[in-house]
Amino acid sequence: MIDADDASTSTSQDSPDSEHPFSSLEHRRHQMFPRLSSAEIHSASRFARRKAFKAGELIFETGREAEGLHILLSGRVRIESRDAQGRTTLVTEHHDGHFMGEMVQLTGKPSLVDAIALTDCDTLVLKPEQLRALIVADAQLGEHIMRALILRRLGLIEQGLGPIIVGYADDARLVRLQGFLRRNAYPAAVIDARNDSEAVRFLAGLTSNPDDFPLVFCPDGTVLRAPDEVELATRLGLVPTFCASQCYDIAIVGAGPAGLAAAVYAASEGLSVVVFDRRAPGGQAGASARIENYLGFPTGITGQALAARAFQQALKFGAHVAIPTVVECIERTSATFTLALSDRQSVRARSVVVASGAAYRRPCVPGFEHFEGRGVYYWASPIEARLVRGQDIVLIGGGNSAGQAIVFLANFARSVRVLIRRQNLEATMSRYLIDRISALQNVLICAGCALESLEASHGSLERIQVRHQDAGSETIETRHLFLFIGADPKTDWLTSTGVQLDEHGFVVTGPSDASNGAGCLPLETNVPGLFAIGDVRSGAAKRVASAVGDGAAVVGQIHAWLARCESRSCES
Repeated sequence: MIDADDASTSTSQDSPDSEHPFSSLEHRRHQMFPRLSSAEIHSASRFARRKAFKAGELIFETGREAEGLHILLSGRVRIESRDAQGRTTLVTEHHDGHFMGEMVQLTGKPSLVDAIALTDCDTLVLKPEQLRALIVADAQLGEHIMRALILRRLGLIEQGLGPIIVGYADDARLVRLQGFLRRNAYPAAVIDARNDSEAVRFLAGLTSNPDDFPLVFCPDGTVLRAPDEVELATRLGLVPTFCASQCYDIAIVGAGPAGLAAAVYAASEGLSVVVFDRRAPGGQAGASARIENYLGFPTGITGQALAARAFQQALKFGAHVAIPTVVECIERTSATFTLALSDRQSVRARSVVVASGAAYRRPCVPGFEHFEGRGVYYWASPIEARLVRGQDIVLIGGGNSAGQAIVFLANFARSVRVLIRRQNLEATMSRYLIDRISALQNVLICAGCALESLEASHGSLERIQVRHQDAGSETIETRHLFLFIGADPKTDWLTSTGVQLDEHGFVVTGPSDASNGAGCLPLETNVPGLFAIGDVRSGAAKRVASAVGDGAAVVGQIHAWLARCESRSCES
């Protein structure tokens, strides 16, 4: 089993260090770069084809789609990374019996590194679908390969080998891009344009103005000016192209715990699966600093690590994951659904699972939207932790997500002031978190209060006004406000489908009766073949375990739905 630390991801704040590659993973180098035995090579050869390369030839190249995993039968290969200015960093050298690749070899995405034949080489090539078949067919060899691919990606992330983002550390746009890459386990380096001497070298001779920041220097030499996530993902080759003629068994909208669980179970049972998410795997759970009450993890696991494991499992079994991709609407024909995507592509599927979760709730405060990313945050990751180090911060919320964030942020902030509407935390937070928070010397719980207004200085948060139930208003000086006040269902994109929602906007599921008129299967909606799971479902328990349970359960119901469709087709 891969340790939790293997599945976590972090984006380096420092420039690549070519002298100490994979420093914190050095003790696992034997797992990162194992030498396959002759028996293992023979097993792999059942799925592979042979291919030879001449000395000096590129086996795979940064920015171009990787052909697949290469097992080196003979020869020597140099793996190196190069940045936007042509500088190269040695990653490793491969010899007989080694295999070349990391996670992109499993997905078919563009390579993050160059592989250069130093001598004439003879290889076995496994394309992504052949690699997945090998991993499933040979469990022991598959475990070795999967562990190595994951660890190698973590090594690239640790070194910051990939695009270089130059901007201001507290700029909302930079924080957003950094968070997007980090949550998608994509390596990058961040350079502070104000304080880092490296910034001078990158900005030399480049005409820019403040609105151009952050600048992203891509390995292919392209410079992006203040890109959004979709523009950056498109340039890096992360946005997929779909085949118009393909019809998936299941299309899953949302890659949180529910959606990823459905993808893993469905793909492992041989169904063709496509998963869409507009930002990153894990949903809101992916932003949890540490989940300690999830079954099977007695020491806890970060939400991002849990999401990364589920994401890797989905890829292992062949699910097609499209991130970032927005599903704008769904139309149902007699036999299939058509999902219209924001990039004007469309995808067909025989069934659809809505796992779009919920959107972060915003307080009813005038002008609040101007502060998002400029001092107001909805999650607490290492990126936000670096921003608040040694500062006084305010957090609003009394649920478990708030408790996890409080415990995490208290390690970095000078003080954490927690605002809750109730008189105590007992009714809304797990006892283990309450006990842990009570032991923190730099945390103050303020009960019976609500946010009234926010004030800015130079475009960023400077102070907030808080109303106390018994003591009037108070002004609190802070540049960082964290909100964990719940979420509303993300169902606005479903309006054209005719799906029934409850009075709070959650999707109604279950057997048809006079009270709800939903579908005939427990997780089916009133639209036949359209299912809803996780937080978006009416009556769902807002727990990670419950979401995962929904994801597992819906697959059996989809099997029943597809069988029913086949039966009707045969009868007609």
